[in-house]
Amino acid sequence: MEEKKFDLNSIIGFALIFGIIVWMFYINQPTPEEIEAEKAKKEQVETEEKTEKESTTDFVKESEAIVVNPQDSVALTNAKSQLGAFAYSASLPSAKEEFTKVENEVLSLKVNNRGGYISEALLKNFKTYDSVPVYLIKDGKNASFNINFGTTDNRILNTKDLFFEPTVTKNGENTVLSMKLKVSDSKFLEYRYELKPNEYMVDFTIRSQGLQQVINSSQTVNLDWKLQAMRHAKSASYENRYTDIHYEFEGDKDSFTGQGEFDDDEEEQVSWIGFKQHFFTSILLTDTPFKKASFTSKNIASQSELDDKDIKVTKEFSATMPLELAGGELNYNMNWYYGPTDYKILDAYKRNLDEIVPLGWGIFGIINRYLFIPFFGFLSGFLPYGVAIVVMTIIVRIILSPVTYKSYLSQAKMKVLRPEITEINEKHKDNAMKRQQETMALYGKAGVNPMSGCLPAVMQIPVFYALFNFFPSAFQLRQKSFLWADDLSSYDTIAELPFTIPFYGDHISLFPILASVAIFIYMMMTTGQTMQTQQPGMPNMKFIMYLSPLMMLFFFNNYASGLSLYYFISNLITIGIMLVIKNVIIDEDKIHAKIQENKKKPKKQGKFQKKMKELMEQAEEQKKIKKK
Repeated sequence: MEEKKFDLNSIIGFALIFGIIVWMFYINQPTPEEIEAEKAKKEQVETEEKTEKESTTDFVKESEAIVVNPQDSVALTNAKSQLGAFAYSASLPSAKEEFTKVENEVLSLKVNNRGGYISEALLKNFKTYDSVPVYLIKDGKNASFNINFGTTDNRILNTKDLFFEPTVTKNGENTVLSMKLKVSDSKFLEYRYELKPNEYMVDFTIRSQGLQQVINSSQTVNLDWKLQAMRHAKSASYENRYTDIHYEFEGDKDSFTGQGEFDDDEEEQVSWIGFKQHFFTSILLTDTPFKKASFTSKNIASQSELDDKDIKVTKEFSATMPLELAGGELNYNMNWYYGPTDYKILDAYKRNLDEIVPLGWGIFGIINRYLFIPFFGFLSGFLPYGVAIVVMTIIVRIILSPVTYKSYLSQAKMKVLRPEITEINEKHKDNAMKRQQETMALYGKAGVNPMSGCLPAVMQIPVFYALFNFFPSAFQLRQKSFLWADDLSSYDTIAELPFTIPFYGDHISLFPILASVAIFIYMMMTTGQTMQTQQPGMPNMKFIMYLSPLMMLFFFNNYASGLSLYYFISNLITIGIMLVIKNVIIDEDKIHAKIQENKKKPKKQGKFQKKMKELMEQAEEQKKIKKK
């Protein structure tokens, strides 16, 4: 009954995808002229970017900041005409492009006097795929943080264009950086950063003092946060699949924007916003939820550009939140998180941040949270990560071996009954109703449930899908090697191709090939066990047997090698278990003898079975009457 595992829609979908792959590969083969043109184009781009090889796209648009000499009365007067009360900040010694650095053991931040915002966020303990330090913000070019507000003298100002005065102090072991945008010594808007030892979470406060008569409370005060996601992984395309905006709203609800373009979606009572990349995330949290927030996510690199090894940024995020004044003043206690997208670290804050890690919804997420994450953490505590994957796979397959046994036993019973079913089909080939009656009667007498071979497969789906989410999200696998794979969180490479195959890539990964071969052998064993003559309208199992491994080969070539390693080992173990069951445990002659004994025993029918039989008999009688 292997056919029951696949519905017609799945077969059609697989067939369409396969057809598209073949068609795209055919029409997209590059000609020699196209290869030369692409080479020339790449050389031109490299020449243009030669002086800024390591820089990101500068998308922060800044107007010219105003700086005045306090002794220059004319300049001061001009500054007051443009900035009003905030001309005072432009006359201070801090009114220049200078940076204040604060750091702990894991995080280094640089804050610019201009705008008072973080212009550099460096994660000190991590490297990118090409051994460059991991920056979430670099040189102030890929991020901006701005408060837009109106003044009582009818001006519209932006904090990103104004100069803050920095002061560094200590609060016990914590480092405190106060950035003040002043209208006088006692009146200011303050950004306060407090960095704790060994913490990725930074306390952040926005507050004003004495600005009731300066900020226009009748106009909306907007907070705008923007970030371009910098590439950190070997495959920008794969990293981009897990790069999106996550947020919490209305207390404890969470959602995300997804991979595609997302423009100005709005939610109410937002308590945190995360600009998530695959393995690193920037999060803004607030104790006082934003009354509403709107989000935008843009793919600034096309799919073809994502395949370019020189791509530096992938997506552009923005969030806009109105801030509320209390007594004419701003007062928000917030936090910044700049750190790894690590489930254990995020979960430890107990602020629902673990939802940023895509572990799957419902039962799948529960299995990962309470089973696979702690179990893999235990194994990887004393085993190399690749070995831990192998050991976990072996244990999971052993636990599921009773399910495999029941599935194979059902297939063996169906195989024994196949000659009799074929006889019934031939005998009643022109009477579908009678054929179905006889077949169900045979199953009932033999004590065989045709669905019992499908149910074990259904039971394995939660485990299969949970692990499908677990391995790509496991931060522990990042840059951990095993055998020929230098990074279990990315694809392994045994050969580079001089061209790109659509849907496949420009490289050959060995683990997906091994997994595909194992799946093919497994499907030959299971499909051969129950293979019958192809029925009209039924899926072609031979077609599926060849298509599924091919789909595996294409789909997983760019996926995490840890996931392909799991599927390879899992299918090898399953094949071994099935060989043991077939050759050692199951005796088809005994099964046949038992079925024959069951057929001789009187079979007591339940009410449902009796009713179904009556209905089928009535339908048969009506059919005979119509023929007359």
